[in-house]
Amino acid sequence: MNRGLVLHDWVVAAIALAAGLAAGLLLRVLLKWLGKHARRTRWSGDDIIVDALRTIAPWAAAISGLAVSASALPLTTRVAGIVNHSLTALFVLIVTATAARVIAGLVQSLAQSRTGVAGSATIFVNITRVVVVAMGVLVALETVGISIAPLLTALGVGGLAVALALQDTLANLFAGVHILASKTVQPGDYIRLSSGEEGYVVDINWRNTVVRNLSNNLVIIPNGRLARTNMTNYARPEQELTVLVQVGVGYDSDLEHVERVTLDVVDSVMTDITGALPGHEAAVRFHTFADSRINFTVILGVGEFSDQYRIKHEFIKRLHRRYRAEGISIPAPARTVSLQQDPSGPPTPTAAFPHQREAPPSALAGLPEPSGPQP
Repeated sequence: MNRGLVLHDWVVAAIALAAGLAAGLLLRVLLKWLGKHARRTRWSGDDIIVDALRTIAPWAAAISGLAVSASALPLTTRVAGIVNHSLTALFVLIVTATAARVIAGLVQSLAQSRTGVAGSATIFVNITRVVVVAMGVLVALETVGISIAPLLTALGVGGLAVALALQDTLANLFAGVHILASKTVQPGDYIRLSSGEEGYVVDINWRNTVVRNLSNNLVIIPNGRLARTNMTNYARPEQELTVLVQVGVGYDSDLEHVERVTLDVVDSVMTDITGALPGHEAAVRFHTFADSRINFTVILGVGEFSDQYRIKHEFIKRLHRRYRAEGISIPAPARTVSLQQDPSGPPTPTAAFPHQREAPPSALAGLPEPSGPQP
């Protein structure tokens, strides 16, 4: 009779374990199908959740089957308690790892959606992951009967010693959190420091900020230094900006005609060139009577910082070609030399004025021939 009962218990345990494993495989196939549909949606959060469920659901089904199987066997109270506590702690750890991945993925997805770039702010992702894992480990220890009160006390005392030993590291950590929380710098922004470093912010992690300059090199800046230095953020409060181009024309030019031609070139550049702002209102501002020309400023609109180089390049080419076609001169700097007769020697220059033209040979035709020795 006892032998029959033992065999019956083992059969029930085997059936429960097999059912748990079969349910796990079925859930994995189902979640794989759901994952294909989740990738078609515009929100990336459902991809993260379905991917995490593909990990936790089969394990949960297998652990449930194992728990039912263990309860069906004639185990002693002590052994049954150890098995139940172990399975519960294992399930807690699996849930913790899955929750850490889901929450960290959602935080990263939120950071990417707010910045609009493919960069990441891993400082928040890492902090979130560490907090969730630490809480899960503490719950798992409490589940198996280990008191966490002495552990928390030891961690508090040890944390004080670690904080004193890692002052610079913690300063960079909190500086990074402050930078992101204040929204002065976000991944994807183009920044320039007062010390000369500039580029796109690729990542802000727990210790430093990674900046990629226009030559595609990475510049590593400690968060503490970034928080203390003067900085220009070309993406705040908005990414669009204006670019000033200095131009000059001769004094004999018709300024109304110059303005019309220049605005026409600006409109064509704003419409044709990628990165320009088609809705930008073109502007020309005359501002200086220089030595040999009238200087003015042309205001261009660009979508973001690096677009300005391509737009200025194309604008200068088109403007130069159009000015030549319209007969508008852009005078080059020149110099006028004034000669005075010296009775004891050849004519010598007495003054030189920059940005003026040199006197032509005909201007010297009326001067008497020098009487002194010739050089």
